Amino acid sequence: MKAFKQVHHHYPVPSTLRVINFTRVLHIDATSDHSLAEPLLNPISSEWCIRAFPKLIKLTHLLKGLDLISGRLVNVENKCVVDDEFLMLSMRTFKSTGASFVIQNTRTCVNKPVYKEPFSVNSLKKICDMLTVSAQNRKLVRLAICPQVTQHQIWTGALMEILKKLGNEMSVKNYGCINMGQQIVVNCLRFLDDAVSYDPDSTSWMRVAPKKDADSSPPAKWADFLEMFNDLIKCLKNDHEFLVYVVKLEIMKEGLSQIKDVLVDKNIGYKDGLHQKSLVKKKLTKSLGHSSQCLFTLLTYYLYGSVGDIEVDICYWFSEGGKLYLCVGKIVTSDDDKMLLHVFKQLDRALRVIKFVHEMAEVKERLELQGHLWCVGSKNRSFVYRGHNIFVHGIGL
Repeated sequence: MKAFKQVHHHYPVPSTLRVINFTRVLHIDATSDHSLAEPLLNPISSEWCIRAFPKLIKLTHLLKGLDLISGRLVNVENKCVVDDEFLMLSMRTFKSTGASFVIQNTRTCVNKPVYKEPFSVNSLKKICDMLTVSAQNRKLVRLAICPQVTQHQIWTGALMEILKKLGNEMSVKNYGCINMGQQIVVNCLRFLDDAVSYDPDSTSWMRVAPKKDADSSPPAKWADFLEMFNDLIKCLKNDHEFLVYVVKLEIMKEGLSQIKDVLVDKNIGYKDGLHQKSLVKKKLTKSLGHSSQCLFTLLTYYLYGSVGDIEVDICYWFSEGGKLYLCVGKIVTSDDDKMLLHVFKQLDRALRVIKFVHEMAEVKERLELQGHLWCVGSKNRSFVYRGHNIFVHGIGL
């Protein structure tokens, strides 16, 4: 695999990763800071493991090559969405049962929560909760991030990515309300083309305001775009195949409602165009709060050029050698190269955004980030992917 390489680490972290005989689940060895160390959950019994493991094996075979991406079941091999309610329920059972094997015997050396259910990393608040950032430092995070991610090109770029992906998926359908939805998407993209028609970095003398006709229509506002968004949501809300996009549209409505009075007019000069864009940034910066998923969507687009969900199955902490380790993990149905690369990308996105927020919080605590994934029957090994240490663990009796 060219994208990542297997490595053998020679520092204290792997020594804390050992396999319990009857479950082969990860165990964090609480050998330091005993005054703070306590089990967060009661260990599961060997009898439970013996009963549950055959079910886990069966689900692994049933769901091989599948994973949850943005709330949908996807074949990692060909990226096709699998629309099957039974398999979706089976995947949720697989994730929760696997998490029980992994987490129930985990001990930690610090008094912090453990996330033992699949969840989306979808707000600054959630990351700050994971990092236990103080209230004062959370303000620093927001003040540092907002001016960067509310820039006009980030705002319009995130909207365009959502609409273009939605339009691409609609193009394979040709029935009923989808045709109406496709037309709305086209109109939304035209609106955004007008909003970004001028490059604010171009030389000002090249940007002369066009003459307006006396009978020209009044300039558009972001309120017009918000109205189209509402119509698009109404069109799609009853089609479960597009619910993931309905969620994204609802998230972005928060920002739209704050800038609805701002004009969008390409028939203006350079200075007026800059003023429009600065108003968008100013209003979004002021209104999008710490827990805003809209703000976090802009952050993911700023960091990755994508608004895809960041999903992990497990998150936990441990301390060793005066350093705090934050670990995020996924439980998967296979460990072939394509699945590993898919999961590594997910973990990398999670780790990068956590690191970014940690740096913005100006926290002096020594923090090391790790990615982990677990698979039935997998061989224990470690990799480096884009500078992050990622550990693969087997689940077995």
